[in-house]
Amino acid sequence: MRKKASKAVQGFSLLAVAALALTACGGSDNAGSDGSTGGASGAGSDLPLVQAGTLTVCSDIPYPPFEFEEGGKYTGFDIDLITDIASEMGLKVAVQDVGFDALQSGVTLAAGQCDLGASAMTITEDRKKNIAFSDPYYDSLQSLLVPEGSDIKTIDDLAGKKVGVQQGTTGESYTRENAPSDAEIVAFPSDAEMYQAIQAGQVDALLQDLPVNIGHTKDGKFTVVQEYKTDETYGFAAKKEGSEALLTAVNDALKTLREDGKYKEIYDKYFTE
Repeated sequence: MRKKASKAVQGFSLLAVAALALTACGGSDNAGSDGSTGGASGAGSDLPLVQAGTLTVCSDIPYPPFEFEEGGKYTGFDIDLITDIASEMGLKVAVQDVGFDALQSGVTLAAGQCDLGASAMTITEDRKKNIAFSDPYYDSLQSLLVPEGSDIKTIDDLAGKKVGVQQGTTGESYTRENAPSDAEIVAFPSDAEMYQAIQAGQVDALLQDLPVNIGHTKDGKFTVVQEYKTDETYGFAAKKEGSEALLTAVNDALKTLREDGKYKEIYDKYFTE
């Protein structure tokens, strides 16, 4: 999904992440989402957390509209939702910007750098081998983005073309399984690099989550030509072992937000289009 090329983390070792966690436990208050304690239940007070009283959340930023930086703080659908979930649990929130590949593989969570991953992460059987997931909180589609006026109309038209994907994502998997055999698939560490590549004409198309591609159509230079139903749902991620109580509290809070209308308010804020 997202930001700096240095975050590709293909060689991320567990030892390196563990060392980083020692300095990261205080959260990123200067650019993070620092939620109020709120929530009468105080469900998070007895949970084993990286930092007492705070839900430490890792996310690969930017990946709008799910997570991005605005006014010196992290925001977006995922960030706003997990902040309200933490409030229901009686916790503050500290957000850390991390590489997606290490997060989705479970390395970052296993090292204890954060309590949860909130990063538009699709729940898959492969990821469940290393990660525990919350209940689903978002249904997703894949999509194909091309320059306005392109002769590419469907995934079959990618024959002999270059298509950008984000490494380690379900968008990459879908492309490799469904694109023509002679399509050149170019994997990038984040959406930022992908979008720069199609702007510069280095790739002919991007295949990734629909809401992210829609964000690239606002200037009228690019268009989404095809959507793909994949039955994908997003979940908040936690370490594989020992996160049962945390995920139960998260699921309870998520249920409350759905019932009292707060989930819909957040959803409408980012996906009214």
